[in-house]
Amino acid sequence: MIHHIPNVLSKEQVQYFRAEMNKVEWVNGKVTAGTLSATVKQNQQLPEDNPLTHHLSSIILESLGQHPLFLSAAIPLDIIPPLFNRYENHESFGFHVDNSIRRIRGSNERLRTDLSCTIFLTEPEEYEGGELVIEDTYGYHEVKLPAGDMILYPSTSLHEVTAITSGCRIASFFWVQSMIRDDANRYMLFNLDQTVQNLRIELGDQHKEVIKLTNMYHNLMRKWAEI
Repeated sequence: MIHHIPNVLSKEQVQYFRAEMNKVEWVNGKVTAGTLSATVKQNQQLPEDNPLTHHLSSIILESLGQHPLFLSAAIPLDIIPPLFNRYENHESFGFHVDNSIRRIRGSNERLRTDLSCTIFLTEPEEYEGGELVIEDTYGYHEVKLPAGDMILYPSTSLHEVTAITSGCRIASFFWVQSMIRDDANRYMLFNLDQTVQNLRIELGDQHKEVIKLTNMYHNLMRKWAEI
């Protein structure tokens, strides 16, 4: 399932990110591409080992840890620290699938990529082209979100970033290993959790139906979670 997660970063944070990024050198984006992906990848990235990459990543991770919609949709076990890319001058990233296993930079720890994430750091009107196109069973979905918003989608999906025809597109990208491996199960838990949250507002925390559904949510978590 594809989720739009708004306001992961504030507009002020986006401006700060952009200002700091202007001070450093970008590198060829192929440095983090797999063998097949490298043949269709044309973009730039902040170096993984640059102190700014670590600093900006930590800001995103802190924000995600407090974002209820992200936590409900992703049910994260662990997050590969965010990276940052830039597209301009007709750069693009053709259709590809993300690697199933990725290493956390600076360690030997590896994570399964269940969910792919893109946080947009430029406003839609700042560039033409550059849509994130995600393929699922219902067809192709073009995504171009306000700066600070995030798209969350299954890493099993084929996807691309179309060619930039004018302007510049800057974004953060990363992956999540979820406690719930199966996308359909994760989506059912998300819907159940959102229903519980709405009923808590309408009926109160101690209403017996709220308690019953909360019990069901946690029992399904026990059944499906991998930790």
